[in-house]
Amino acid sequence: MGIHAYFRSLDDLERIIRCPGKFKFEQHSVSAHSWKVVQYAKTLADIEEMHGVSIDWKKLYEITSSHDYGEIFIGDIKTPVKHSSLELRSLLQKVEEGMIEHFIEENIPDDFKPIFRKQLHEGKDDSVEGMILQVADKMDQVYEAFSELQRGNTEKEFIAMYRNALVKIKHVDLHCVDYFLENILPDMVHEGTFSTIDIKRITEEALAL
Repeated sequence: MGIHAYFRSLDDLERIIRCPGKFKFEQHSVSAHSWKVVQYAKTLADIEEMHGVSIDWKKLYEITSSHDYGEIFIGDIKTPVKHSSLELRSLLQKVEEGMIEHFIEENIPDDFKPIFRKQLHEGKDDSVEGMILQVADKMDQVYEAFSELQRGNTEKEFIAMYRNALVKIKHVDLHCVDYFLENILPDMVHEGTFSTIDIKRITEEALAL
């Protein structure tokens, strides 16, 4: 099958819906999520560069665009479930990595295998690019949840998603996090002022943690 199998498999990411099983005003696919994460990440990286931080742009684009490829094999598992225990998270990651490796072995030509292993591995690490990916990924959770809360969706999962993602972002030590909290988030909260859900209070509670 060769690389065609990889290109063909990308269609599956369009069919996997995030946060399954809950009422949503707006559906989001894993494919759309990955595209948005790339957009967030490149702006976050620009902010880092403005503060004199060196960015490996090739690595950044590789890890952000491919960070959820493994969900082709295991689907989108809700964040509260995925992170309910370190043991479960570790097991899920091992299953995902194993299935990606099997896919590469079965389908990717030998001369491309090292490239695909590098591009499809877990990219969240302590490098500046890995931390930007962490923030960008959580930012999309913030925006997805905000969109639902703004429309008055009272599903508790979206309140938890919004709050928990903000807490995670807050504790990443990057210049772009400071910029997000000081310049972008206030605009978001202001936009949500007329929601029936008190987004400002939820935001303040999250940032106090």
